[in-house]
Amino acid sequence: MTTVTLPTVPPPPESHTGTRRLPLPGDYPVAPGRSLVELTCWYGPLPTLRRRIALTGASLTVPDSCEHPLFRFEFDDPRLSARLTSERVEPLAGGRRLQLTGDIDIDGTAFPVLLRLRVVEHADDRLLVVGTARLPYRLLRRATGFRAGRPATRLRLLVAAEFA
Repeated sequence: MTTVTLPTVPPPPESHTGTRRLPLPGDYPVAPGRSLVELTCWYGPLPTLRRRIALTGASLTVPDSCEHPLFRFEFDDPRLSARLTSERVEPLAGGRRLQLTGDIDIDGTAFPVLLRLRVVEHADDRLLVVGTARLPYRLLRRATGFRAGRPATRLRLLVAAEFA
């Protein structure tokens, strides 16, 4: 029996861990017409309402340092007028997925949200993502006063955006 000794490879620098799928540092807005937002109300297994929502503004800020990137989405619709801001971004599956932990601000009240994004396409100057956030309707209604207008047990917020 023989023994083989393999050389050790140092891990990548900590400043770039998990950010390989993100663009270079800078600010990246979403151009008009390059996004899609949909709100779906679910009552058990049945969808009771599905509606597109206007995305008035969205941006991605990738800092120069090791800090987390900042995602910001602003919705303006008669059903949902809110702002979603990420506090922490965790890359998953080698950067092919991103998990955003943040708050959705409805009428001045922040409600915690977990938005899971899939990186569809990436380059040094742009990022195309699609993902969903699932929100418990009763807790959201009690905390923020938001009313969907239909019976629901949970809400799904679908977001697709191209940051360039």
